Amino acid sequence: MAKEFGRPQRVSQELQKEIAIILQREIKDPRLGMMVTVSGVDVSRDLAYAKVFVTFLNDKDEAAIKGGLRALGDASGYIRTLLGKAMRLRIVPELTFFYDNSLVEGMRMSNLVTNVVRNDEERRGPAEENPEEGKAE
Repeated sequence: MAKEFGRPQRVSQELQKEIAIILQREIKDPRLGMMVTVSGVDVSRDLAYAKVFVTFLNDKDEAAIKGGLRALGDASGYIRTLLGKAMRLRIVPELTFFYDNSLVEGMRMSNLVTNVVRNDEERRGPAEENPEEGKAE
């Protein structure tokens, strides 16, 4: 019987929680003027490397996103130090930060679907909205 959640999954969940707390409370880099959200963490099987996926509030500007990722990359050593103090791990994973655009893409897709449904309803017109009115008895 396979384990439902292996050690890498449990460590990645805990890392996600701890990194979010550290970014919120400890990191004071002015390049991170926007709010940073940790959307996911993937940890290698040997727990030596971690990919941290982040999103930024007000992330319309590509330069701001790159600057934020650069700031997180520069602070990764400090974040690892704080993680080592907060978590009891023999090896604290090496952190690599990536921008997660799945939230933005999800919102874009949702808007597209909403627009298509609205256009379809407008195209149908009032005749199809109440089909009982056109029936003769």
